[in-house]
Amino acid sequence: MMNKFMNVPNVLSLVRIILSPVFIYLFLTGDIAYQRLSLLVFFIAVLTDWYDGWYARKYKNITKTGVFLDPFADKILTTTAFALFYIKNIMPLWMFVIIAFRDIVITIVRSYDEYNGLTLRTSKIAKTKTFIQMTYIFMLLILLIYPTYDTKGITIDNITNFLNSDINYVLMFFVTAITLYTGISYFFEKGYYKKNEID
Repeated sequence: MMNKFMNVPNVLSLVRIILSPVFIYLFLTGDIAYQRLSLLVFFIAVLTDWYDGWYARKYKNITKTGVFLDPFADKILTTTAFALFYIKNIMPLWMFVIIAFRDIVITIVRSYDEYNGLTLRTSKIAKTKTFIQMTYIFMLLILLIYPTYDTKGITIDNITNFLNSDINYVLMFFVTAITLYTGISYFFEKGYYKKNEID
C-alpha cells in the first residue's frame, strides 16, 4: 500500500513535473516529429492534472502534500510552456517574468503555510486561470507545430502574422493579467486557509 505521500494523485503530480522538461526538450530539438511528440507529452501532462484531481475527490484521497503538489506541478508545466513562447519570441519578457515571479512567490507562500500546518486551498478563480492558461498554450502549440496549407489559405505566413498580431498580444496580456490577479488575491482571501483539516 502506498503511503500518504506516494498516493495516486501525488504520483501523477510528480509525473507532470517530470514531463515538463521532456516537453520543452522535444520541442526545442527543432525536429517536426519530436515537436509533435512534445504536444502529445504536454497533453498527457494536462490529463494527469485532470485525473489526479478527479481521483482525489472521488476516493477522498486528499492530503496536505497533494494540496501543495498539484498546483505546484501545474505551475511547473505552464511556466515551462511560457518560457518556450518567450524563447520563440512570441511572449514579451515582461509578461513571462510576471507569470514566473507570481508562481515562485505563491509556491513560497504555500510551502511556508504547509510548514506551519496550514493548507491553502486552490480558489475557483485560480482554477479558472489554470484552465485559461492551458487552453491558450494548446492553441499556440498547435499553431506552431501544425501549420497547414489548404483551400482556406491558411499558411505559415498567416500563422506567423497571428502570433505577432495585436490580437495575440491582447490574449497574452489577458492571460498575464488574470495570472497576476490570482496571485494578489491569495494574500487577501484568507477564507482559503484551513488548519489541520486534511491528513
